[in-house]
Amino acid sequence: MDRLTRGLLFGCAISAVIVTFAIFFSIIFEALKFFQFVSPLDFFLGTHWSPQVSSVTGNPLGFGAIPLFTGTFLITIIALGISAPLGLMSAIYMSEYASSKARHTIKPLLEILAGIPTVIYGFFAAIILAPHLQCVGEFLHIPIASESAINAGVVMGIMILPFFSSLCDDVIHSVPRALRDSALALGSTSSETIMKVVIPAARPGIISAFLLAMSRAVGETMIVVMAAGMAAKLTLNPFASVTTVTVQIVSLLTGDQEFNSPKTLAAFALGLVLFIMTLALNMMALKIVNHYRQKYG
Repeated sequence: MDRLTRGLLFGCAISAVIVTFAIFFSIIFEALKFFQFVSPLDFFLGTHWSPQVSSVTGNPLGFGAIPLFTGTFLITIIALGISAPLGLMSAIYMSEYASSKARHTIKPLLEILAGIPTVIYGFFAAIILAPHLQCVGEFLHIPIASESAINAGVVMGIMILPFFSSLCDDVIHSVPRALRDSALALGSTSSETIMKVVIPAARPGIISAFLLAMSRAVGETMIVVMAAGMAAKLTLNPFASVTTVTVQIVSLLTGDQEFNSPKTLAAFALGLVLFIMTLALNMMALKIVNHYRQKYG
């Protein structure tokens, strides 16, 4: 019976690895087809994105992916700039300062906010936030588009705020009480204990929470479609309309498309780059977490 259970658990574990490799190789296979139509240099270094094929020559018009990745990182940075400090400070408050009753009231409310569908956030961004941002822009004499990176980034930051805060709260709350008591016994204040003992001890988990929040922001689609638009512009202006990789993947695969056309296959090339970037980010995060775990373990 033990051997059967062990074999079943091993099969479940290895199946996840097999599925991951199957997805990876299937994306590679389709992406290689795309690079038969479009040069990898034009794709990775091009600054013009127009996923169409000329009706005259039959050649691709523009598959430069830099504007897509620029828009993705711009919106992600804005979202993390809002959610990371607010989420960490709220987690510190819930774990270190709030009473037990307040913590058990606030934390479930935050977790409920994390379950709101992203389309609701998209409606909020398009209908409520965008007009107010434009009014602020007019007052400050700053032109802000109705669909802009800052509109999507602010709402996306609100979306991942409870997610990041809840994870950080769990990590900080799990720091052994003995570390706090030792620091207080040596004469440290509560603030010094938090900044010099609790936060460093919880740093691996906080980094992991930050990277999970980043992955959530990078993979978001609905908010970007409704709040930032679908215009592939190479710009770092947060008040301009931009688009992201995930939005373009959905756009390229929507409707009646010829599967072997460059336009459709471009979605797999974008997916491959996004997959590799996420894998590299996770490997870097694992090294950072292991480093601090050895230091504070």
